Amino acid sequence: MKPIKYVSAVIALCGVTVLGLAQQQESMSFFVTSEPIGDGGNLGGLAGADAHCQALAAAAGSGDATWRAYLSQAPMAGLPRVDARDRIGDGPWHNANGVIIAGNIADLHEDRNNVRKYTALNENGDEVNGRGDQPNRHDILTGSDSMGRLPQGNAADTTCSNYTSNSDGHVRVGHHDRDGGPNASWNSTHNSRSCSHADLQATGGDGLLYCFAAD
Repeated sequence: MKPIKYVSAVIALCGVTVLGLAQQQESMSFFVTSEPIGDGGNLGGLAGADAHCQALAAAAGSGDATWRAYLSQAPMAGLPRVDARDRIGDGPWHNANGVIIAGNIADLHEDRNNVRKYTALNENGDEVNGRGDQPNRHDILTGSDSMGRLPQGNAADTTCSNYTSNSDGHVRVGHHDRDGGPNASWNSTHNSRSCSHADLQATGGDGLLYCFAAD
């Protein structure tokens, strides 16, 4: 039989080890929104989208960080061009379970990223419906090309007029589950049917966003 002091020491050491592992778990710095703003492509601009990310993060206990929506903005109506990749900090980013999504901007925009259905969780740590689920919600609004920049061409037609329209135009979306065709990308797969909420839903979406902690 081991001496009582020895057993106590082992128990104490195990306790410290468990505590250390708990402390090492990375805090959430990336999520897919659990709910849309609900007005189609009209998000209230970048500011409204950021506020939505911030509010959901705060409700999940992660409101201390500065949260930004992964969206590109067109240079129009007095607003500057903004590329989504330049809004979200330098990384690394982890989901609600502490699983790494990407170590830095370069990794996020290459196949080294870990954006998949089972990792692109919402702020509560739940999977978001993808292809094959009812309803399918895998279309995530980005207004971006695969490198996280404003797409070339008619920019107003890929950003729902900088996220102020729920009727005219379209918005570029990605698939968080990387499913739905040979070129299914997490951030740039196709344009929406229109900017109405009904049409976002009709093509397999719900007006959801990617949110990143920028600091």
